[in-house]
Amino acid sequence: MNRRNLILASLGVCALAATFRFGAGTTAQDLKPHRLSGRALGTTVSLLALHRDAEQAQIALAEALAEVQAVDALMSLYRDDSQLVALNRTAVLTGPDARVLEVLRYAQDLSALTKGAFDVTVQPLWMAFAQARERGGLPTAQALREARALVDWRRLTVSPDAVRLGQPGMAVTLNGVAQGYAADRALAALRRHGIGHALIDAGEFETLGRKQHGEPWVLGVRHPRDGGALAARLAMDGRALATSGDYEVTFAPDFSQHHIFDPVTGGSPTALASASVLAPSAMAADGLSTAFMVLGAERSLALAATLPGVDALLIGKDGQRWRTPGLPVLAA
Repeated sequence: MNRRNLILASLGVCALAATFRFGAGTTAQDLKPHRLSGRALGTTVSLLALHRDAEQAQIALAEALAEVQAVDALMSLYRDDSQLVALNRTAVLTGPDARVLEVLRYAQDLSALTKGAFDVTVQPLWMAFAQARERGGLPTAQALREARALVDWRRLTVSPDAVRLGQPGMAVTLNGVAQGYAADRALAALRRHGIGHALIDAGEFETLGRKQHGEPWVLGVRHPRDGGALAARLAMDGRALATSGDYEVTFAPDFSQHHIFDPVTGGSPTALASASVLAPSAMAADGLSTAFMVLGAERSLALAATLPGVDALLIGKDGQRWRTPGLPVLAA
């Protein structure tokens, strides 16, 4: 299977076939909202399920939250016992968990597809900027060169036996895919318990079925320069939504340097303020939104046109907007 087909398989194209009909014998009035929330992946995870049986719904929600928290336990950079921290500490992770392997393999395939625009080995750049911020500034040119020399997804090897970093000082971050993967795991847990209508917010968004009374779930895309305003409202159609923006973690007040790094330059990409992606899986939406920030509008739109079920809304730092033809935008 070639790289492009691997990415399409990871996108989970079959997810687009999700049904929006209520189950036999069930009416909209039978469905009641049930909620559960908890902390994981550096955010508050919020889960909402519509179901007529409160006990069954709570069991499903508890398992969905446990799936998200398990991903956090494996892939967090802030837990000393996570497998990701172990990999970064010793440059080798023996006997990796199957979930870690799944995410890393997807990340490597996305790196190949985007010609390195997406790269999980950018963690040394983050560390360089974070350390410089503690000193009240930005990294020196030398510090940036040294960090950039440690970034190269091709020197990360992934196998069932071990994950290895090819050079001392290399480090991996899964912040560009782990939240989406966790949302996918949560959605699968809800489905296993017969939940047909749900909304998942694990940093990235998943929807299942519809709201009460058969209305579609509607999600808002934040305006990148006004946190209290929406750039768009999207009628969700069974796909997942992820947004990456230059406003999330900033190292400069003008948004010129932030938490998304261009692996080629070592700095932050200069064209886009935000990239919102709809895709058949949250992991795909998560990874692609990061990649699109690096690729810029023209290359992102060209790539999106080759990926079934992928749509995007891109907003430039100058306010210009681009969107793919299939984006389900609602009128304001």
